[in-house]
Amino acid sequence: MGAGILSDLLTEVLIPVAAVVGIAFALIQWLIVSKVKVTPGAGQSGGNGKNGYTEYLIEEEEGLNDHNIVVKCAEIQTAISEGATSFLLTEYQYVGIFMVAFAILIFLFLGSVNSFSTKSQPCTYATDKSCKPALFNAIFSTVAFLLGAITSLVSGFLGMKIATYANARTTLEARKSVGKAFITAFRSGSVMGFLLAANGLLVLYIALNLFKLYYGDDWEGLFEAITGYGLGGSSMALFGRVGGGIYTKAADVGADLVGKVERNIPEDDPRNPAVIADNVGDNVGDIAGMGSDLFGSYAESSCAALVVASISSFGINHDFTAMCYPLLISSMGIIVCLITTLFATDFFEVKSVQEIEPALKKQLIISTILMTVGIAIVSWVALPSTFTIFNFGAQKTVKNWELFFCVAIGLWAGLVIGFVTEYYTSNAYSPVQDVADSCRTGAATNVIFGLALGYKSVIIPIFAIAVSIFVSFSFAAMYGIAVAALGMLSTIATGLAIDAYGPISDNAGGIAEMAGMSHRIRERTDALDAAGNTTAAIGKGFAIGSAALVSLALFGAFVSRAAISTVDVLTPKVFIGLIVGAMLPYWFSAMTMKSVGSAALKMVEEVRRQFNTIPGLMEGTVKPDYATCVKISTDASIKEMIPPGALVMLTPLIVGTLFGVETLSGVAISASNTGGAWDNAKKYIEAGASEHARSLGPKGSDPHKAAVIGDTIGDPLKDTSGPSLNILIKLMAVESLVFAPFFATHGGILFKFF
Repeated sequence: MGAGILSDLLTEVLIPVAAVVGIAFALIQWLIVSKVKVTPGAGQSGGNGKNGYTEYLIEEEEGLNDHNIVVKCAEIQTAISEGATSFLLTEYQYVGIFMVAFAILIFLFLGSVNSFSTKSQPCTYATDKSCKPALFNAIFSTVAFLLGAITSLVSGFLGMKIATYANARTTLEARKSVGKAFITAFRSGSVMGFLLAANGLLVLYIALNLFKLYYGDDWEGLFEAITGYGLGGSSMALFGRVGGGIYTKAADVGADLVGKVERNIPEDDPRNPAVIADNVGDNVGDIAGMGSDLFGSYAESSCAALVVASISSFGINHDFTAMCYPLLISSMGIIVCLITTLFATDFFEVKSVQEIEPALKKQLIISTILMTVGIAIVSWVALPSTFTIFNFGAQKTVKNWELFFCVAIGLWAGLVIGFVTEYYTSNAYSPVQDVADSCRTGAATNVIFGLALGYKSVIIPIFAIAVSIFVSFSFAAMYGIAVAALGMLSTIATGLAIDAYGPISDNAGGIAEMAGMSHRIRERTDALDAAGNTTAAIGKGFAIGSAALVSLALFGAFVSRAAISTVDVLTPKVFIGLIVGAMLPYWFSAMTMKSVGSAALKMVEEVRRQFNTIPGLMEGTVKPDYATCVKISTDASIKEMIPPGALVMLTPLIVGTLFGVETLSGVAISASNTGGAWDNAKKYIEAGASEHARSLGPKGSDPHKAAVIGDTIGDPLKDTSGPSLNILIKLMAVESLVFAPFFATHGGILFKFF
């Protein structure tokens, strides 16, 4: 069947080089951001320059140049950074205990497949050949799990540190122009995007090469062991998403309900005791959680593709370059995203508020067009013209151009999901404006309109995912679906940059309010934040869309590994799995939403207590007790994240052990978009940018209060339950894949008695 143009040696060089280039680019972006000083008088005024750090300030223009403002910004930034670091380190202590315990479980379950034998065993798909002992598969799967888990935690932590480093700098740049603030926020987001994409690729590539030293020609065992990498990444992402989501929404709900609705004070007013906890939450939930989430998706889709490829002609013929096709796609993605980022930071400049959202949309379009060309090049040079892909017990003949279409359709489906999400969550379009208009008659109609919008917003993304699945499966079976998911995630560096931009801008607005900056600066940061809400929803859309493809790809890898040739939904075992699986998202959502409600209840009581018992708090003559609110969010989120996490992690183990592999084979976009629309409807009224918006305001009016209530209801939907559901479906699929050898050998205990 021939081989691709690209040599194995060049492949071994190109992949790590692309990863190193990504890390270097992230460091350059960080160095540029660091030029914005958070000390009085340093680089804050005088002169002129592009993307500059030396332009006149609004305060000078208004005769209000007060260096105390810079000092306040630095103090607030430090408080947010310390709060976020403290929470994550506390969370990681608990997660670390789980990580070690689950690693032991992996070793015990997989080692017991052949009674911890150290003898070679017949390969599953080439029975005439010998594969490595089950005991060593268990050891390497455990090591891969720990590597994935640690990389996921590091990705989330680095993202949080970068975001808390950049928030005050974005605020200070807003004193010069909206363009300067935008560039600072976007550069900071790109630091996280490129670090995560490059680290994920580099660690996976190094792990593959180190494992290959032991496995040699046993590629079946090698790529089966590497699936633990995806499991580790997603396990940590689940706790990061749930814990961070509970933290941020408990603080947000408490701050909004008491501050904005009951006390009629602005968002992020320094008199509000929950305001620091709210800003901390943006970083631990939307930055650390999202970083771990998308890293998990990338790791799982790569692992699913590698497992299916290892039992296809790539693996059978030991074609290293073709096997590395998923990693080459990711490498090309880093280079494409690097070029795309320059369009936002160097080639074009945002000069007005109206240009913010279009600039972010252009990032999606440019990266998708360039990546399509990149995929064509990789498919041409890395793949043989014809090859076979494992397809439910048979080998399906596939051409390299067919695999190009599989990756490309996943990529373009991601763009469609992004734009539909933007349409339904941006206050520039009629859906959010209709939700805002419904606030005229109170909170109830606002909630009804918001829910309807969320349900409706699911239609086109689901069709986009369905078309992707049909086309990619038709061309290249389950491998096609796996690389389609990789296509959707191939521009992950740009997607994460856009996503991280949102919380950074949100924090920047909070710092501007708390530092007592002028109304014009707050208008700029509000505009950045409103665009950030939309881009955050786009990021969640990508995560959820890719999760659907990844979970199906993992299912394909699972049935291949578990030697299931058909899945009959009419058999009791499979049907049990289907109805249990359909129930789990509801159970999980109920647990996470109740957790947010319980934590928010404690926060509301504490904020009310402080307003009622601290003399001079409303007058602004004394400071509130921020630390107590931070502690409430921290304690509640750590306590409440354990039950939902345990539900997801233990269900596949229990079901697989009791019922067997057949049972295991057996809502999120709506929640995310509903919450995003409610949030932007509130901001649409607050901004008062059109005659219609002004007729619903101002802040403190009844329609505004109704919008705040809608936003509060949407908070746990868009930032806790919604985005956590995509991790649920991926995590259960990859866990089933990792434990497939055990379930195939020892599963179905319950049915052995009947």
